[in-house]
Amino acid sequence: MSITIHLPSVLAAHAGGTRAIETGGATVGTALDQLVSRYPQLGPRLRDAHGAPYPFVTIYLNDEDVRLVGGFEAAVRDGDEVTIVPAVAGG
Repeated sequence: MSITIHLPSVLAAHAGGTRAIETGGATVGTALDQLVSRYPQLGPRLRDAHGAPYPFVTIYLNDEDVRLVGGFEAAVRDGDEVTIVPAVAGG
């Protein structure tokens, strides 16, 4: 099974500049685990020390906020897309 994880440029910098990464897994959480195993520096930018998602990082599964469809336990299927969007602040 293959899914695509899309990273914004601020996170892609920690993945060798790659913005779309093919990975696998049965859930959003396992797909993220595979991403982090390939690019460990992404880990602390996606989850806190307890493995929970940061409130300021929104993760979408096919345009649905994963918090509304099961969180990291949301099932993924072949061809699904996961998009990671960190909050941006400034002024």
